[in-house]
Amino acid sequence: MKARKIIAPAVCAAVILTVGYLLQALLVPKYISEAREGNLIAEYYSSPKNHDVIFVGDCEIYENIDPVALYDGYGISSYLRGSPQQLTWMSYCLMEETLKYEKPKAFVFSVLALKYGEPQSEAYNRLAFDGMKLSAAKIRGINASVTEGEDRLSYLLPILRFHSRWSELDANDLRYMLKKKPTVSAAGYVPRIDVKGTDFFPKGQELADYRFSDRCYEYLDKMVKLCRENGVKLIFVKAPSISPYWYDEWEEQVTEYAAKNGIPYYNFLEMQDRTGIDYMTDTYDAGLHLNHAGAGKLTAVLGELLSADLSLTDHRGDKEYDSAWDSIRRFRDGVIEYQKKELAETGKISGITTSLDIG
Repeated sequence: MKARKIIAPAVCAAVILTVGYLLQALLVPKYISEAREGNLIAEYYSSPKNHDVIFVGDCEIYENIDPVALYDGYGISSYLRGSPQQLTWMSYCLMEETLKYEKPKAFVFSVLALKYGEPQSEAYNRLAFDGMKLSAAKIRGINASVTEGEDRLSYLLPILRFHSRWSELDANDLRYMLKKKPTVSAAGYVPRIDVKGTDFFPKGQELADYRFSDRCYEYLDKMVKLCRENGVKLIFVKAPSISPYWYDEWEEQVTEYAAKNGIPYYNFLEMQDRTGIDYMTDTYDAGLHLNHAGAGKLTAVLGELLSADLSLTDHRGDKEYDSAWDSIRRFRDGVIEYQKKELAETGKISGITTSLDIG
């Protein structure tokens, strides 16, 4: 009798949890080309935790840097923990969380995030936090990022947000309810091979205030403290994107802060002669993001800079590393080949290419 009293509630709880999980998997919508929201962030957890360098930031990270090229050229093991419009405090929370899993030699932070002084958009918040595992860092990040009127609890229990999607469900929802999420990146990198060049370099509109917000400086200070306490090098990077416009006043603040805190700063806008980036051929959207050819050029110089500033082991020839990067390279190369075929057949690339596309 006692056993029944114990077993019955346990079975009931297990059934409720299972049904809840299945309903949540069914109702949570997909993000771009059949991938659930947060895939880009979530893929980190299944990667080997032996990275020399972890990059954090927005699309200036995950579309402009090729970790496979870093490994092939320099033996550097890296991962891009990027997400669209990732804000400074989001990057900090990802750095904090990463240290639960591994201790890289360096964190590289994309300074474009500093242009945003306050929380911006629930949609972009979701793309960062929906993919994170539950942790104190995630909760702190959510609290720092939510906009007015948002339901904080729904970030932890997405079913609260999407319980009304019954009328929107289609075959794709059922198809992916129980299946493993498709792979969308090569160690965080999302390549594009198409070309849309530009010879137009826009001028920035005058701003009322060029100073980065106190909130941004607060989290920069937190980054510095976190890295010093854990013996990790902090590096700043600015991608060579010509839009959004990067103001001289912003550059001065980053340069001053980096110098004051002993932080290497790589501004690729000022390294065009060194990278050889050609905005007529090396971008897929008229200068906002690099295509795969442009990412290769940037990554080659980035590898030189990282090798000079960090005491890194060249992992090439190590069977464990080589095996892991062979798998990542196969996926990246599969994406490139699929996009070549798609361009030849349709004249365009429809969106993020996933493992479901390349087979």
